Amino acid sequence: MRKTYIPDDYEPYLTQYETQNAIGIIHTIFESELNKNMNLKRVSAPLFVDPATGLNDNLNGVERPVSFEVPATGQTVEVVQSLAKWKRMALHRYEFRPGKGLYTNMNAIRRDETLDNLHSIYVDQWDWEKVITPDERNIHYLKQVVNQIVYSICNTLDTLKHKYPRIKTELSRDVTFITSQELEDLYPELPPKDRENEFVKKHKTVFIIGIGKPLASGKPHDGRAPDYDDWTMNGDLLFYHKTLDMAMEISSMGIRVDSAALDRQLRESGCDDRRSLPFHKALLNGELPLTIGGGIGQSRLCMLFLGCAHIGEVQSSVWDQETFEACEDANLKLL
Repeated sequence: MRKTYIPDDYEPYLTQYETQNAIGIIHTIFESELNKNMNLKRVSAPLFVDPATGLNDNLNGVERPVSFEVPATGQTVEVVQSLAKWKRMALHRYEFRPGKGLYTNMNAIRRDETLDNLHSIYVDQWDWEKVITPDERNIHYLKQVVNQIVYSICNTLDTLKHKYPRIKTELSRDVTFITSQELEDLYPELPPKDRENEFVKKHKTVFIIGIGKPLASGKPHDGRAPDYDDWTMNGDLLFYHKTLDMAMEISSMGIRVDSAALDRQLRESGCDDRRSLPFHKALLNGELPLTIGGGIGQSRLCMLFLGCAHIGEVQSSVWDQETFEACEDANLKLL
């Protein structure tokens, strides 16, 4: 079975020229919505970091970061895989206060990513992080922020459709919240991605709570590093993608670990060796602010809005021969 699927008689809503213009519009509008609805300020972010700081994200723990030598400094640095930990350190250094946060355009390379309709080795997303109070470290506040993000996404789509009436994408503003354990209980015979597809087809906009901790089956719904999200107060935001008739994850996010949650999750995941890294030492000592944060896929969001069948229609990357052949057979134009 091909890993690249193109629906029969697929026709994009926009031409390639219009698509490029639409991508620019989406970025401008959505960033404005984030600023307005979530009180976030844009900051500059690194493309690479010193691995000795502990700031790079190891994702599921098996992905290999891209690294290179810098002769001028004598260092070997790593291209970021996400900015989950860097953002929290930045909020501390820039002296952000509760209720205020930052966002940035994050570009990354994930060399070991599987290539298919939704995945590329090039990652582009809006990474955001916000300072919260101890009273806001709860599921209720997490749901409140999820609704703010969905509101920003749907407002952006409404404005885009006014500019391009040919876009027929419809999104639901009503979020259905479900825990990963409840989802496993509903579909115990299905693997996690199939569970997502079945549930999202029915409910359209879904937030799955609890990513990273093992479920009753003994396996987590999906992997999540132990040193940024609190596994009991995080999750994935998914929308129904009509063109592909499947769930599309747009964002992973969560309330971040405090010192107690980090201590527990490092121990449970067998990652106690990280305790000596500067970021982890500062967090365990209570020196960093309490935060909530996540990433929102830029190309994913464009793909969702524009009804595209492949992420290569909205971003430039590299693809295997099978992908080229599948797209050429369907007259689908990769950038």
